[in-house]
Amino acid sequence: MTGFALVMWITWGALVLIMLALKMYNDRLSRDEDDQLVLADSFEHVKNEQAAILARVNKLAPIRKGVLVLVGAMTLFVIGYYALDVINQFK
Repeated sequence: MTGFALVMWITWGALVLIMLALKMYNDRLSRDEDDQLVLADSFEHVKNEQAAILARVNKLAPIRKGVLVLVGAMTLFVIGYYALDVINQFK
């Protein structure tokens, strides 16, 4: 494997690992999130906890989207690299 291809695969693999780590972290954060709306004043602490969880999950969302876009772009780059390699072999 050439030096460029090795760096390309290492970069792709690192991005995929970062994406998976962010997914696992997001799932860990949101596991305690409830799907119900708390309206009673006596449950204000629960409402505050849910708001804190939601704030952390929402803060992480743009980072996850950015890494997902980078993984997608790198995947297209890898596919394009090997497609060009195949085309060049038949010239």
